[in-house]
Amino acid sequence: MRIFLHLLVALAAIGECQGGSKDHSRLKRDVLLRSKRRWVLSTIELQEEMEVEYPFKITTMHNDKTQGKKYKFVISGDGVHDGLFSIDDVTGDVYVHKKVDREEKEIYHITFDVWDESANTKMDRELSFDVQVKDLNDNAPMFTNIMKIVSVDENTAEGFLPASMEFKDKDKEKTINSTVSISVVSQNPAEPKINVTQIDDRMARLTFKGCFDYDKAKQFKVKVTASDHGKPPLSTTEVITLNIVNKNNNAPKFKQKQYEVEAVEMTTHDDILRIAVEDKDAPNTDGWKAKYYFISGNEEEIYSLRTDPKTNECILSVVKEKNYNQNTLVNLTIGAENVEPLFICKDNKLIKDPKLLPPPDSVNVTVKMLDTNDAPVFEKYTDEVYQVEESEPGQVLYTPKVQDIDSPNVRFVMVEDPAGWMSLDEKTGKITTIKKMDRESPFVDENNIYRVVFAAIDDGTPPATSTCTIKVHLKDINDNTPKLVNSSMIFCDNKVIKIMVPAEDSDAEPYSGPFIFTLTGDKTLKRLWKLDPAHGEQAGLVALKSLERGNYSIPLLIQDKQNMIGHETLEVEVCDCGGGNACVRTINPLSTNVSDAAIGTISLGLLLFLILLVIFVCNQPKRNFQSFEDQGQQSLIHYNEEGMSVDCKAEPVHLTQANGEIVTDGVKHSFVQKTEAARDMWYDERHHIITINSRKSTRMGAGMDTDMGARQERYSRSSYDGSSRFSTGGGSRRSTVRRSTSMYRRYPHLQKLVEHSLSKTCHEEAEGQENSPIKFAYEGEGSRCGSLDELTFDILDGNLSFLDHLGPRFNTLAVMCNSSAVKATEELETFTT
Repeated sequence: MRIFLHLLVALAAIGECQGGSKDHSRLKRDVLLRSKRRWVLSTIELQEEMEVEYPFKITTMHNDKTQGKKYKFVISGDGVHDGLFSIDDVTGDVYVHKKVDREEKEIYHITFDVWDESANTKMDRELSFDVQVKDLNDNAPMFTNIMKIVSVDENTAEGFLPASMEFKDKDKEKTINSTVSISVVSQNPAEPKINVTQIDDRMARLTFKGCFDYDKAKQFKVKVTASDHGKPPLSTTEVITLNIVNKNNNAPKFKQKQYEVEAVEMTTHDDILRIAVEDKDAPNTDGWKAKYYFISGNEEEIYSLRTDPKTNECILSVVKEKNYNQNTLVNLTIGAENVEPLFICKDNKLIKDPKLLPPPDSVNVTVKMLDTNDAPVFEKYTDEVYQVEESEPGQVLYTPKVQDIDSPNVRFVMVEDPAGWMSLDEKTGKITTIKKMDRESPFVDENNIYRVVFAAIDDGTPPATSTCTIKVHLKDINDNTPKLVNSSMIFCDNKVIKIMVPAEDSDAEPYSGPFIFTLTGDKTLKRLWKLDPAHGEQAGLVALKSLERGNYSIPLLIQDKQNMIGHETLEVEVCDCGGGNACVRTINPLSTNVSDAAIGTISLGLLLFLILLVIFVCNQPKRNFQSFEDQGQQSLIHYNEEGMSVDCKAEPVHLTQANGEIVTDGVKHSFVQKTEAARDMWYDERHHIITINSRKSTRMGAGMDTDMGARQERYSRSSYDGSSRFSTGGGSRRSTVRRSTSMYRRYPHLQKLVEHSLSKTCHEEAEGQENSPIKFAYEGEGSRCGSLDELTFDILDGNLSFLDHLGPRFNTLAVMCNSSAVKATEELETFTT
């Protein structure tokens, strides 16, 4: 097998030598190498862009297992399916069908197989070979990134220019075909000389030697070429435009070397002279704009220079007044330079060092100062004096010293005296007080200084004026009493127990705070309030007890550090602030002369009276029915009386015991039933509740067993005969209210059951009887009960203002009674409805 392969290679070499053309000589075949799994044929070189007739045979494939068999050759891989490569399936000749480009693909990997057509199987292991495309210098270098238009400052130092370029050649790297050189082919203008420096194999930059001159050339055209080293070499050319930016290589020159001008002394003058310059640099650039400065003559800084931005001229002005004894000549030397530093090009070298540059141009100006009437001259234009406030008027505060060499006659006038505290002598300028001066006046500043301005005017032509300012420092005295910062405050009874009361004093230290606070007034006030702390810039007002809501006037004595006393009254409103810091206003009660406790007592009495009246009316047809004794009878009695105020009593009802129970409001109650005559009335011994059977209530009358009446009377006297007293102290008239505890008030079950029973009974009696006239008894004379007119409240006739200050215990009672009165009113409205 090996011998056959060697022979096959030798024959192929002979055939190549005999039948190969010049183009065929480019093809190269390597020997077959044996591998573990397949035969690998070495790389076949193929020149790119060959000018031959296509298809062109590049090699022939052989296999020693094909002898005596029907076979075919097959290739696959890169370029085969695209129609670039093919093989003769019998001879094994491999063809390329068109030109190949190395820049598109450099190596093609192809697989070679031999198939047995009869068995349709591979006859041998797989062979493969590579086709490598040889490079041809078919690509010229290209500029990938080049600055075609560049701005160059005129004063750029020789060396690199801000013009760079990048280039590339697509041919095979690190070969002569891709090696590129950059050069300057031409430039216009020719000076200064411009070259190119290649930084590496892909970047270059322009350089130059000498100086640019904007006045000679404002633009340069530079042609650069990128060439490779292939055979033949290929190249690309580009043109770079350099725009020269004008810079300051020309100093400003004065058009005139000497000027003369006049000015008046003691007067400022704007624009007394304009000085022109010329500059060859581009207008309105920093190399053209001029800056002017004094070289000599302006040591006192009386004059100033500025530049006219439009004309570039120098403007001379007088900015400070000066007095000259006679006409005077002032010599000024003025220089000029540009905003941008100057540079020059000397011997084809750029010079920027100021020491090596020529001196700037200058001009001489003579100013003639004309003498005029001089204003009076104060020895001090600002002076200070010290005075104690509230001093008696008529004191001389200040006498000025004035000189005027031109006009000996000087008069004085007041310019500023805002409070009118001063008088001014027109001839001497003497300042005298005519009113007391107050340090706390709004015309005195925060530094306790009062300013007075007056003027001295001479009799020259024209008259000249000078002004003087006097600062009067006022010393403080203790002439103000301490005062409250706020004379009224709010005391939130539901949030605080103390409020802070600040004070102030218009005087300064040591005539102000800290203060001493003292409560004045009677002992009643001191039982309600105290001060804690009572010393400092503010005092703490503390409530000693729970206060009635309302307004309180609290007299205070406030003493400063020098024992100056101020008498102040603090108005305090005690109120409910809710969740904020302001009073929550509520609707006023119906009567402002009666306290909450009295209103609750009256409302409860009226409610019980109406309940008794309804019971009496509804049960009138049952003439033998007697009402219960303890129905909330009330009356008012004098303070020093004892016992019951009304001797009217209902006849007791006697019941005989029987056992049972009843349910009221979802609660079970045990009861005892009495005689047969009292079956319709049930008595709960545990909770002391009486229930009336509405169906048989007509049988109940005075003939009931008296045992129930005696028992009920004992119960009423022992359990309910307690009384409640309160004394309305504080006035000359006193009254005591004695109130029997009602069975309805103490046991609400009774009230509900009685109301329901009476309502049902009245309804059944009205349906079962005809409307017959009924005679009712009258109260008063002839009746066992007294007149209802006796149920009066004489306490309402007097002055009840003392009820507003009954103390914290009565406040709690008033709140309870007030809520009870509201509830009783609601029950009354429901009952009447």
